[in-house]
Amino acid sequence: MELAKRFVDVGIFTNRLDEMRAFYGERIRLPYEEMLPVGKGVRQYRFGMLGSVLKINHVRDPLPARVAGGYRKLSISDPRTPMPLPMQDPDGNEVELAPSGQRGVNQIEIHIGVTDEAAFENFYAEALQAQRIGAGRFKLGETIVSFRHDPAAVRARKSPTASAADVIASMRAVGMRYITVQVRDCDVEHRRFMSMGVWEGAAPVTLGAVARISFIRDPDGNFIEISQRASLTGPIPA
Repeated sequence: MELAKRFVDVGIFTNRLDEMRAFYGERIRLPYEEMLPVGKGVRQYRFGMLGSVLKINHVRDPLPARVAGGYRKLSISDPRTPMPLPMQDPDGNEVELAPSGQRGVNQIEIHIGVTDEAAFENFYAEALQAQRIGAGRFKLGETIVSFRHDPAAVRARKSPTASAADVIASMRAVGMRYITVQVRDCDVEHRRFMSMGVWEGAAPVTLGAVARISFIRDPDGNFIEISQRASLTGPIPA
């Protein structure tokens, strides 16, 4: 997979904007970048995270409760931290500040609770072509993704391919709900995923002059956005 950015972004949904902005911007001290209006009552507040972007999607309408398993914890490398500092954000998401280099984390690590570790090993090695750095641990660019069996995790029921708008609507629940991988060519990568039998979330769609995106789902149905962003790759072809 040809990456356009060597850092994976993390998407959170919340109803508690002020508390979440205070936690990540003031307590964690992530630099605020910008707000993007997503539409349908959603605004995305973006914070820099050592090359990644933390996307806090504030939803106007009440969100469903947190979903068990899935993206369960975010570790952020911090040279100011002498020892691991576990915390919870205002929505109860697990966040850890980790000393730089500990467990090989020099950027961020995304932790996933899964139903079948072997299936995830194959998915990240073969479909996402990530570098295996240990049992249940892979690197996508500079970002580490790790997973372990979680008895509370549930494999989602497969459903027909939806539109990107429908997928975004179905992702809505409190917590960390998706990750974004920036690639050079969304269509090329999406076709490759389909040829391998990867679970399709939504076919590629162009978002104005900003990006071309699609969605795939991992073996448990967790969402992964495949994004070709114009600011990284140049103008999106018509």
